[in-house]
Amino acid sequence: MGTTHTARNILVIGGGPAAHRFTEALASRAPQDLHITVLTEETHLPYDRVALSQALTNPGVDLTLGDPKLWEAEHVTLETKAKAVAIDSTQRTVATADGRSFAYDELVLATGSNAATLPIAGNEHTFVYRTLEDVWSIAEKVKELSTTLGRAPVVATIGGGLLGLEAAAGAQALGAEAVVIDGGKWLMGTQLDEGAGQAMGRLIEQTGFTVHNGVFPQEILTSQDSGSRVVTGVLMADERVIEADMVIVSIGVRPRDELIRNHNAALDESSSQAPRFGMGPRGGVVINSHCATDIEHIWAIGEVANYDGFCIGLVAPANAMAEIVAEQLAGGEAEFAGFDTATKLKLSGVDVASFGDGFARTEGALEVVYADAPRGLYQKLVVSSDAKTLLGGIFVGDATPYQSLRPLLGRELPGEPGAYLSALGGEAPEGELPDDAVLCSCNSVTAGTIRDAVSGCGCFEGEAPVTTVSGLKGCTRAGTQCGSCVPMLKKLMEAQMLKDGAEVSTALCEHISFSRPELYEAIRVAGLWTFGEVMERFGTGKGCDICKPVIANILSSQTSVHPMDAGLAGAQDTNDRVLANMQKDGTYSVVPRIPGGEITPEKLGVIAAVAQKYGLYTKLTGGLRIDMFGARLEQLPEIWRELVDAGFESGQAYGKSLRNVKTCVGSSWCRYGMLDSTALGIEMELRYRGLRAPHKLKMGVSGCARECAEARAKDIGVIATTDGWNLYVGGNGGANPAHAQLLAGGLDEQTLFKYIDRYLMYYIRTADKLQRTAHWLQDLDGGLERAKQVVIEDSLGLAEELEAAMETHVANYEDEWAATLADPVKLKRFRSFVNTAAPDTELEYVSERGQQRPAEPVALGTSIPVGAPRNWELSPTRAATSAGGSARAAWRRRERGPRR
Repeated sequence: MGTTHTARNILVIGGGPAAHRFTEALASRAPQDLHITVLTEETHLPYDRVALSQALTNPGVDLTLGDPKLWEAEHVTLETKAKAVAIDSTQRTVATADGRSFAYDELVLATGSNAATLPIAGNEHTFVYRTLEDVWSIAEKVKELSTTLGRAPVVATIGGGLLGLEAAAGAQALGAEAVVIDGGKWLMGTQLDEGAGQAMGRLIEQTGFTVHNGVFPQEILTSQDSGSRVVTGVLMADERVIEADMVIVSIGVRPRDELIRNHNAALDESSSQAPRFGMGPRGGVVINSHCATDIEHIWAIGEVANYDGFCIGLVAPANAMAEIVAEQLAGGEAEFAGFDTATKLKLSGVDVASFGDGFARTEGALEVVYADAPRGLYQKLVVSSDAKTLLGGIFVGDATPYQSLRPLLGRELPGEPGAYLSALGGEAPEGELPDDAVLCSCNSVTAGTIRDAVSGCGCFEGEAPVTTVSGLKGCTRAGTQCGSCVPMLKKLMEAQMLKDGAEVSTALCEHISFSRPELYEAIRVAGLWTFGEVMERFGTGKGCDICKPVIANILSSQTSVHPMDAGLAGAQDTNDRVLANMQKDGTYSVVPRIPGGEITPEKLGVIAAVAQKYGLYTKLTGGLRIDMFGARLEQLPEIWRELVDAGFESGQAYGKSLRNVKTCVGSSWCRYGMLDSTALGIEMELRYRGLRAPHKLKMGVSGCARECAEARAKDIGVIATTDGWNLYVGGNGGANPAHAQLLAGGLDEQTLFKYIDRYLMYYIRTADKLQRTAHWLQDLDGGLERAKQVVIEDSLGLAEELEAAMETHVANYEDEWAATLADPVKLKRFRSFVNTAAPDTELEYVSERGQQRPAEPVALGTSIPVGAPRNWELSPTRAATSAGGSARAAWRRRERGPRR
């Protein structure tokens, strides 16, 4: 029976996120004027379905939404295990399966959706991925199969969308072999275009998934075993059989609109003239811009609501609808502005995001694209015809720009569109977000709201400024659901704190409360060896693009672990994943180490032969290294095998580590040379090679004060004198040059190496993320004098410990490319395309000074590149493939030479 309150009875059917958000919103607006009753057929308090994957690997995790005290309030009643079965819109009552009847003044339908199933034979033996019970049963089944089979079970997930990939990743995390079956030509076809889909496939393959695209399943195959049916595989429409021990179906959702359909059918049978619900062609109850249905006093929100012909299963529109109905019932006016379909995949090692008009369906829309399917990288911006207004975007492999671009949707960009593509090395202008820009789309939180909270004039009147990310989450709800806005939230918070003169936290990110130096020490003291151990001990969640590479770097510097081992592959910067620097055309550079710049004619011959064989562009760099450019991904192992066999090692041009030690010829040949700078440089490079640091390291050794090796422009500089070696530190070239300063003079080699060991390890322990030695020394309390006290005087009593740490590095050094070539699993990463071992033949090259170099990469889809000279034209070959995933350089100069 219904409630007896004299206040208005607001009845909600459904106990998911939309129902929770509505209840929370309405209760905060008009708690004295109404009573809210929520009917849910589940036994749980409303929980976060966005985070459902966490429950797969951690059954005890608490996903409860908001503060549970909401359901203890006097004017709120939550009825669990109360399945609504009938609506009487004339009497304004709702009947439940257990025989009760609930009266209402206003009814809110928040019934959500069901997991779609396959109408094929054997479907009853599959699992779905929708509720807590669903994921718990999946986890239990994987565990059971592992025990009975005595091996890792093969779990096939049918569906390559967001939830399907999360389900596959969860099964893999439980120890299963993950297979993904998707009928589309590429994964995540709803969110990604073909180019992005190809890059996505490459990344998914690197996670260890096996992917079958383009063919639909026809039957779930089973066999009889001990009186019950067990799954053996999936029969495909092309008659292939994909072996599997378990099948999860995740092909989308269907709105739970059976109550509405039953209501209409009952009226039809009785020939009643009472109003009927409007239904969408693919299901769902039709709503207007106020989220009201065709029947008075009945509203619909979330996945069951059909607006403008669509039902969308995303949290942002569900929250927006909930807020609108709450505002309407509290006497206000609000309208639904339409669906925000921005999505970000929550899968370790796979960075994917899309927002706005990613498919460029807007009339006159232009696409600014960078694509490199072999590398698993695709970045696209969609802008208006004048290339100024941001309409949408798709990012795969590197979704860093998503955080700053998402709030600018529908606004004029502060700079050229191409500047926002991080894959091209773009440096987007740091524009300040307008106050009305939506920072958190899930909860419609604007930048102005965040600034107000940080400055102490938002959230709760009279309270102190909010200066932590967790505080902002509690105050504004920003970042509390999908979490993709958290890095931008932190950045905005810190910028406002600086404006207000407040002290900014040194926490690494939302997931790690330590600064980088604190985290380094914590990992060292705890003796941790893997990324997972670090996150379990010191982090929250799965990490982000801020903390992941920092943790990978720290573990490498402490344990000399290979970049692809210890769970680090998905955490590394992109170049570290393939042990090569990606160049602007999507190919890679090959940089063998040449210690001290000394090389034999025989080894020069090897480099020449390799460059000639593979058609690589060669150049001597300012650091006296020989770089070879233009290698395709699948060629890297072939090239490195020849180089390693000839005695070369990786020059680690891709890592935050020692690049090289530049030397002059010294006393061996030069008449001015005082000491053998070449021999010392070789010894230094062999000692510090592979040393991971917060940033790259460069060193130089000059044989006299003439300084031909430019040692004082390096992080570590050594100059020969009549009294011995002078040691300089904190030099830096590049855009912010700094001269190195004298740390100690007149040193013998033993003392020199001792001081360098201490200095480098002190820097590695205490520097901030991505901080060069020059800036670290400037920021160090006491600067150079402090460094002298620690390194020379041992003021902290750490000298032996720092030296021992360096000795550990030297003893454990292993060439990363040699180790990769010896490991078949690592070698699987080096293929240009997911479904074929064939090379990428669509690279554009032009001839220049006797060598091939890449054509200029610019925006695809524009009539002419921004700022391009008049002698440019669109390459017909590339234009034809520009919609695909392997497009890189869509333009070339007319007068330039042939393709390779």
